[in-house]
Amino acid sequence: MAGADASPSSPSNSKDTGFNAGDDAYAKWSNVFAILSGSMTDEGKEQYRVARDVQNEQADIKRCEGFKDYLFKYSPVIRFMRENIQQLHGDINKENVRCRRCTKRQSGGFDPNYGIQICANEMRNQGHFEDTLAHEMVHAYDHLRFKVDWRDLRHAACTEIRASSLSGECRWTREFFTRAQYNITQQHQECVRRRAVLSVMGRPACKDDVQAVKVVNEVWDSCFADTRPFDEIYR
Repeated sequence: MAGADASPSSPSNSKDTGFNAGDDAYAKWSNVFAILSGSMTDEGKEQYRVARDVQNEQADIKRCEGFKDYLFKYSPVIRFMRENIQQLHGDINKENVRCRRCTKRQSGGFDPNYGIQICANEMRNQGHFEDTLAHEMVHAYDHLRFKVDWRDLRHAACTEIRASSLSGECRWTREFFTRAQYNITQQHQECVRRRAVLSVMGRPACKDDVQAVKVVNEVWDSCFADTRPFDEIYR
């Protein structure tokens, strides 16, 4: 366990970062004011987010489970991906898609042995959940269809390109309204490339951003053009 000086609730840490660790109305509004006024440091903002996520954990998970139940019943892309994964003798279903509070700032993840984890505290709305689940289901499909070696950066880059391209997370409206990316020409390709590079950079085998860009460029043409199991990019 970390010492008292590392705790988000210690007075000295609060003073240094601008974060108020209390759970009453005064603490809530003092944190909001500190963020809006620019007096809270980046560390303080992260402390605020962590405290908020812990406080809202049960409500976030309940909301996430509701999204999951609805989308497995009614989402065309989720139902389509599940059917195609089943054709490869796998299954992604409500039992192995788990809503959890995540400590890393990511939307979700896929593990061949575990299934899919959705970060309930990072879900903005049902559309965000649908894009995230579709992204991870493309990874599940690729794992079964192409026998992905997750330690190989070229394999990782390829499945990230495909997942970002096919899931809908790089469509223009998502980029414009949630990520403040205003380019229209080549917007989809730029989004897919950017997200693939960031993902490869986060892998232990990747030395730096230069290597990540190089690997993504090496597999780009074939992987971006491969829309299986879809006939084309439709989202």
